[in-house]
Amino acid sequence: MTVEFGVLGGVEAHIDGRPVALGHTRQRGVLAVLLVDVDRPVTTDQLTERVWGNHAPRRARTTLHSYLSRLRQALAATGEAVIARQPGGYVLTTSDTVTVDLHSFRRTAAEARATDDDTRAAGLLEQALGSWRAEPFAALDTPWFNALRDTLVQERLAAQLDLGDLRLRLGQHAALLPELSARAEAHPLDERLAGQLMLALHRCGRSADALDHFHRTRGRLGEELGIEPGPALRDIQTAVLRQDTAPAPTPGPPASPCAVPAQLPLAVAAFTGRDGELAQLDAILPATADPGPVPQAAVVISAVSGTAGVGKTALAVHWAHRVRNAFPDGQLYVNLRGFDPGGSVVDPTEAVRGFLDAFGVPPARIPNGLNAQVGLYRSLLAGRRVLVVLDNARDAAQVRPLLPGAAGCLALVTSRNRLAGLAATEGAHLLAVDLLTTDQARELLTGRLGARRTAAEPAAVDEIVTRCAGLPLALAIVAARAADRPHIPLGTLAHELRSVDGRLDALDGGDGDPATQVRAVLSWSYQALSTDAARLFRLLGLHPGPDTALPAVVALAGLPPARTRVLLTELIRGNLLTEHTAGRYTFHDLLRAYATELITTHDSDATRRSATHRMLDHYLHTAHAADALLTRRQDPITPAPAQPGARPEELGNRREALAWFTAEHSVVLAAVEQTPAGFEAHTWQLAAAVATFLNRQGRWPALAAAHATALNAASRREDRAGQAQAHRGLGLAHTQLNHREDARAHYALALGLFEQLGDHTGQARIHKHLGRVASDRGEYREALGHAHEALAHYRAVRNRLGQAVALDHIGRYQVRLGDQARTALAHSRQALALVEEIGDLNGQAYTWGSFGYIHQHLGEYGQAVECYRQAIDLFHKTDDRFHEATSLADLGDTHRAAADSDAARDAWIEALTIIDEISLLGTAPLRAKILHSLDALPSHRRAGTGSPVTAAPTTPPPSPPATRRPDRPPRPVR
Repeated sequence: MTVEFGVLGGVEAHIDGRPVALGHTRQRGVLAVLLVDVDRPVTTDQLTERVWGNHAPRRARTTLHSYLSRLRQALAATGEAVIARQPGGYVLTTSDTVTVDLHSFRRTAAEARATDDDTRAAGLLEQALGSWRAEPFAALDTPWFNALRDTLVQERLAAQLDLGDLRLRLGQHAALLPELSARAEAHPLDERLAGQLMLALHRCGRSADALDHFHRTRGRLGEELGIEPGPALRDIQTAVLRQDTAPAPTPGPPASPCAVPAQLPLAVAAFTGRDGELAQLDAILPATADPGPVPQAAVVISAVSGTAGVGKTALAVHWAHRVRNAFPDGQLYVNLRGFDPGGSVVDPTEAVRGFLDAFGVPPARIPNGLNAQVGLYRSLLAGRRVLVVLDNARDAAQVRPLLPGAAGCLALVTSRNRLAGLAATEGAHLLAVDLLTTDQARELLTGRLGARRTAAEPAAVDEIVTRCAGLPLALAIVAARAADRPHIPLGTLAHELRSVDGRLDALDGGDGDPATQVRAVLSWSYQALSTDAARLFRLLGLHPGPDTALPAVVALAGLPPARTRVLLTELIRGNLLTEHTAGRYTFHDLLRAYATELITTHDSDATRRSATHRMLDHYLHTAHAADALLTRRQDPITPAPAQPGARPEELGNRREALAWFTAEHSVVLAAVEQTPAGFEAHTWQLAAAVATFLNRQGRWPALAAAHATALNAASRREDRAGQAQAHRGLGLAHTQLNHREDARAHYALALGLFEQLGDHTGQARIHKHLGRVASDRGEYREALGHAHEALAHYRAVRNRLGQAVALDHIGRYQVRLGDQARTALAHSRQALALVEEIGDLNGQAYTWGSFGYIHQHLGEYGQAVECYRQAIDLFHKTDDRFHEATSLADLGDTHRAAADSDAARDAWIEALTIIDEISLLGTAPLRAKILHSLDALPSHRRAGTGSPVTAAPTTPPPSPPATRRPDRPPRPVR
């Protein structure tokens, strides 16, 4: 007897080919839930939530039992599929003769992906896709079914895309074309599908149609997601332009970077207990080789009564390390800091951006806005097996944007709150982590101290367990101290703990709250520290978080690095500090709060302010130096001299500067937000120092928020210089966010303040910004006026580099006006003389580019070509690859104007090669312009003509210089 169940369409069952009467829609829904988790138990609560959602009847359990009874009767004749009652729920057990189309589809698709034989793989995928009859779970409409339906549709599309790649490799492009055309209409934003259709069209001799489809896809991506096509789709477009006869399809998920993130914190040492919780987590883990039942959107671990220190993070990290091999495409981790004592809760936008960075998505590919970034994030996860650990979440709203959207991924969420809303709407499993039982607590101590030691003093062990109230954090701290004092009897430690507990009971009322109990343990452990380690622990309470590195701790402590490292080791050994990744240290929230309490009550205001001053000076002076390396600094903000002991880090080049900002920008932003009264200058100067990095990374909301805080701080002190710089930063952020009027308003306020201060450099800088805003509107005469103003101010302070840049701008604006081109050459000659005088190769490259631009607009193409080549060579020498690419694009334009199509094509394709390698923000419009120009060229290169494309050297992407050519698309500027 064969029994066939189906959910990939309507919910149905057949016995030896004959349909089984399954009853009405809701009853079929109960069967569907059991089929999704076939041979696995489903709790009564889960059945109720999945079948009714938020609209369960008052007597839902009674109704559910009735449905299950009828289903049992309908299936009784088979004897092969039995609905059995289990503690707390039900399970549908099946024999080998039973099939469920959902699981057959997944098994067959997995088998196809595991074989190296394209023909066999294609046959298996066709068989798998043949399991589908219609939309899954037809007529079932609850949040759980709807989410699951969306997931399955994505799985089906992934299988169709895999089959498309195989059929293209097998040369079946003509037969595949109608199917791809229809599918592309249904999924217009899928870049992998667009690439398949382009390949099929190209191979069928329809290259023009392939390029048309590329342009339509690019338009939709820009309009709906705010991004340009990814590298794989662009490669196909370039291959079509080059008339490659058989460009290969790109296998795998939608075009995206290939980085495999491994962000899990260091594994938890000597983890013991929690067998029941680990088993529950294992039960929802999809198998590696066979995807099995659809994984839920999230697994939530919540502490009973919101208790902190119960071990949620330890459990999550331990389990994540245990199962990470089941997620070969990566493991993402973020501490959402939902209950951070300093209030620095992580915004979902920042968390999503961190995940995109972890996948290696270049800043140029990251769209603006949370919704667009979430869409890109979920596209990257589609077709992959990735574990996402969302630690310390405040609420469901913070979590939802970070959840994967497709099967194969699993999100593990920890929170002090229960997050029941995720169960109702996303189908999450809820797992409550309770306080340890007495036996579990003993097991933890035995695991840390050894069975011989704990067995020798059972009474002392029991007292320690009682004093720690079942909190793993407290037990771990006690165990760490006991392990560090192996010759001290446990009874002595218990007596010490009892004494401290009694003193705190007198203060706290002895209410038995676990938080009070852990505070007693913290006090006891703190008192055991050496004097210097105790001082460092208190001082760390001043750090803004979320974590810190050794150099900043050295500044905070005011001690030599070697001594500081010894003290950090003592804190780590005592479980009062964690090295969560190599070289970076962090607190548990309870420990941070305790350290903050101690520094407030034990140390003088002078001590606190002195340590804070050293720490802020460390970050400010290091950030200032890093910013100077990233920019051609013309008008530096000079901080006050650093306090003795601040020890700013020494950075030797751009790469080191970029690496420092990448590691520390979240700390710098936290410092901007949390700087105490009296350090307002640090607030706005830190914001100014991190501005270039945030701008080039496309973190414009963070840029705006930091400068809004800076403006408030400077305004409190009536610091006009700080207010001016903050308005400038806000103007820059609003410019990049396309809030042009807001940008002009902030620039105008900044200009007024710089005028009051008599700051010529500040005024020059704002006039450059206003010139850019005017140029972007096509108001070149207004832009020219601002450039002349900038020149006058730079001359007033004899800033030669600033003068050269302003002269360069003047020449370019004059060319755009059309009636002053010859005058423009004179301004460029003045600029060249200045940059040659000061030996600035990058400035010389700019000016040679300006000469080329002017000669090009005068129709003097031979001279323009020579000038552009000079600029390209100099930009290459100075590692300014962005402007090397823009100069190559200009060179291509000049060759086209001179009717040399082959030379134009070579220059443009070399420019594209560099653009794709550096992937900087602001390159998308330039890339689009080049592609449009390439499309307009004749489709075929004449035989024997043209130069081979030379790939640019593979060096890390440089940061674009401070000024933007007025005829260029917007890009990051200082």
